[in-house]
Amino acid sequence: MKPVIASAPASSANLGPGFDCLGLAVNLCNTVKMSPAKEGVRVEIEGEGSASLSRGARNLMVRAARRVFDLVGKTPSGISLEVTNQIPLGSGLGSSAAAVVAAMAAANAMTGGKLKQEDLLQLAFSMEGHPDNAAASLFGGLNLVSVGSGTAIARQVRVADFKLVVALPLVQISTKEMRRALPRRVPLRDAVFNLGRALFTVEALRTGDYALLELAMADRLHQSYRLRFIPGGEAAMSAARKAGAAAVAISGSGPAIVAFAPDRHERIARAMTRTFKGAGLKVKTFILDIDRQGTRVQQSKESAGARP
Repeated sequence: MKPVIASAPASSANLGPGFDCLGLAVNLCNTVKMSPAKEGVRVEIEGEGSASLSRGARNLMVRAARRVFDLVGKTPSGISLEVTNQIPLGSGLGSSAAAVVAAMAAANAMTGGKLKQEDLLQLAFSMEGHPDNAAASLFGGLNLVSVGSGTAIARQVRVADFKLVVALPLVQISTKEMRRALPRRVPLRDAVFNLGRALFTVEALRTGDYALLELAMADRLHQSYRLRFIPGGEAAMSAARKAGAAAVAISGSGPAIVAFAPDRHERIARAMTRTFKGAGLKVKTFILDIDRQGTRVQQSKESAGARP
């Protein structure tokens, strides 16, 4: 077994009406260099989470890699991980999915690359519990996802060039808590509303139609319940629209807010920053492009990049 480097991008899921059905990859990445070792587990971490993430066997990347080792029947005596994280933890930008996918792709390549991308998606889904972020991180671009009989289905849709403005208020919320905040039943008219708007959101992203995106990216299933946990969130979304954003949504389960706009991206970022600061929160902002490649794997420093 030889050392392998793998990176996987961040993602913004849901995109308003596409609850648990849409995931869009963006160009922030988590990267891992995975090497076999004589014994034990060694994890070094730089960047996001370096002060809080486990450096032992409970590390998420280690557990994800072991899923692959167990499945292919090749387990190294020990494992060494050198991790560089660009994706903020607990942000709504799919940091855990990117970590899982990167580690699984690295482990797969290190053991001979027997698993296909679809196999890695199923493994990631089994760990994550939902496939939207994992599919986007694995395949890149916009992904449509669904789950049936315990199996994740994903298809990539080619989309136009977009820039996204992401405002991340520094507030602690958990994905599980945000899930518990959602109603167990919703009115049929709201479900139908979201179905239609999700279809038009995909078409707007596919064609680069900002006017359609402004109409389409609306939601009745989850955002109003989650905004209660994000101080200044609703006001920040309104500020982004006033500053020139065509469409705004909670990224994943939050607390990040994502805005789509053809221009004035810095202005939109400043408007959301002012609003969150007015609510007493520190905030990070990013202006991001769509990541179209998904997970990248490199066998060695000298070799060219390859798909997992």
